[in-house]
Amino acid sequence: MRDDPSLGGASPALSGRDILAATRGIEEVADIEVEEWGAYPGPHMTVERMWALRNRIAEHLERPEVDGVVVTHGTDTIEESAYLNARTITPEKPIVFTGAMRTASELGWDGPSNLFDAVRVAASEESQGYGVMVTISGRVFAGLDVTKAHTHLLDAFESPGLGPIGVIDDGNVIFRRALPPAPPLLVPPSPTLPIDIVAAFAGADSRLLDASRGEALGVVVAAMGRGNVPPAMVPGIERWVGAGKPVVVASRAMRGRVGRTYGYPGAGRRLHDLGAVFAGSRRPQQARIELSLALGAGLTATEVRRLFED
Repeated sequence: MRDDPSLGGASPALSGRDILAATRGIEEVADIEVEEWGAYPGPHMTVERMWALRNRIAEHLERPEVDGVVVTHGTDTIEESAYLNARTITPEKPIVFTGAMRTASELGWDGPSNLFDAVRVAASEESQGYGVMVTISGRVFAGLDVTKAHTHLLDAFESPGLGPIGVIDDGNVIFRRALPPAPPLLVPPSPTLPIDIVAAFAGADSRLLDASRGEALGVVVAAMGRGNVPPAMVPGIERWVGAGKPVVVASRAMRGRVGRTYGYPGAGRRLHDLGAVFAGSRRPQQARIELSLALGAGLTATEVRRLFED
């Protein structure tokens, strides 16, 4: 992006080739083919656009001369695109997402350095088998667990409770940990939409849940702590379950899993007994992508529960 005086702030302005031209020496790392797929700010990415992008990435990976794919992406939704790709593409060739926390109008523009690092990761033999990654600020994160944890600092991304899987040090890609076995891939004809996220907060009631139930085909509740909600949200969750629509309970906390620890009205155990599905350690935005893919793949209610809770 670059500052646009007419808009009073930054807006997409540079093409992929422009960013590449500003990244001196990158041609020594890999032979690069550029595709100008789109120029969207992060919040303009929809699940439909993410799915179209995913399909284009898959087409490139099928080409034998392609060793990996690097995607420049707005940082506000990069974790959702990365998660969607990680859940739907076999992790043989690396897919590396990257972005910039500073605009090209700022002195500390980090776009070229992040792109350089992302290409290094995609070109590294050590990256084989790691699948989808996000590389930013000299660190490499797994697409399945990365999140944007700060609004503006250069090192804005984290994998809460886990840390990065690797770093770029003096031009070397160094992986520090292996990835656990991934759940089976979900490859639907297309994701099912709309899926909503409704947040729990002190004094929350069922109004947003009831408003969502009219059109949404599933809902993720961003619950408190271990998966707890105020008692006034419970009737709304009951109405969702009664309508035969899936309710997935995630936590608004950054780290940890939801669980059946507490038994008071509105607590996780009571929600699970009502028929809500627990998201495990997935954050709400990840759980939404997961549910959208699961319903698109035609999974039954029992299969959706097994997918999330096993």
